[in-house]
Amino acid sequence: MTENAGGRTSVVVLGGGYGGNRVAKLLDDVADVTLVDPSDAFLHNVAALRALVAPEWLDQIFLPYRRLLSNGRFLRDRAVAVDGRQVTLASGARLEPDYLVLATGSSYPFPAKIDEPAAETAKARIREAHAALTGAQRVLLVGAGPVGLELAGEIKSAYPGKHVTIADVAPDILAGPYDQALRDELRAQLDKLGVELKLGTPLRELPTAAPATAAPVAVTTEAGEELTADIWFRCFGVTLQTGYLRGSLAAARDAQGHLRVDEHLQVRGHDRIYAIGDIADADRNMAGFAGMQGELLARNLRTHITGEGELTTYQRHPTVIVVPLGPEGGAGQLPGQDGIAGPEATAEIKGRAMMVERSTALFDVPDPVESAA
Repeated sequence: MTENAGGRTSVVVLGGGYGGNRVAKLLDDVADVTLVDPSDAFLHNVAALRALVAPEWLDQIFLPYRRLLSNGRFLRDRAVAVDGRQVTLASGARLEPDYLVLATGSSYPFPAKIDEPAAETAKARIREAHAALTGAQRVLLVGAGPVGLELAGEIKSAYPGKHVTIADVAPDILAGPYDQALRDELRAQLDKLGVELKLGTPLRELPTAAPATAAPVAVTTEAGEELTADIWFRCFGVTLQTGYLRGSLAAARDAQGHLRVDEHLQVRGHDRIYAIGDIADADRNMAGFAGMQGELLARNLRTHITGEGELTTYQRHPTVIVVPLGPEGGAGQLPGQDGIAGPEATAEIKGRAMMVERSTALFDVPDPVESAA
């Protein structure tokens, strides 16, 4: 596939996450866009942990891909082999667009991300986990990174009486390039919420019970302390979704598995192939950065397609993070701001609305079924 019947430039976007859906949406009026994703709906996973404790959020955070594009097409499929711009899908279909955008992102343990391709099945799984969590008195979270901290805050905000323990091999919370003042502020808030921290010693083994299910949990740290719970959640373990890459594209990954890209987000050494979001080495793996990359790439591809405007280079962002601890708590580190953003700023930026409107605004195409009715 290089051009459609009208002679429009063809663009294939693999992956409909925060970066891919923006590229597809913003080029829908000037290109023959095909968006490929194995799921039937985009999951605004920024709010997934909120939906675990408050399932009424579910209908706001699953957004059907059929409502994204007015002119282009959505294929519910997945890439099994990509060699250059030649794409083979699981269905057997083959695509060879003028421009190829790789935006397949990463996987992460449930419920921060959900590997169920059908939205209704994914919602049911969250509701089942919600019921299990509701019935638990003691909760164990393994991992003291952003997900573990945020999940602890959500649980304690929704269920103040539950005992929540966070365990991690690291000696402090929130590993990464963050100011110690941020860790200190988050620890103080966690202590006020009653969250117990068990840091600096690994578990001898992970719980044998399945995560996010009601079952007796008993684990022992290397220091010999036993931790018990009625349910546990795995809050670590990112896996990049690049197993479909073949040939020189597979070789274009760095030691961590990220695709090397240039200042225009083009995969190095590959003309008209771009990578954005978690699988690219352009920036840290954050939903906000993926969205920014998608918007910049869409502008640049529009310039290539129309011949109008100038190319923009992507600049790596300074350290930034916002960690809500429930709707009204949390802290953040923001660029250009002295000191740490406290609970009020965190709630305003993320905690209260979980940035839902930023995603729902893209999915504004009338549903064909609703329109017919």
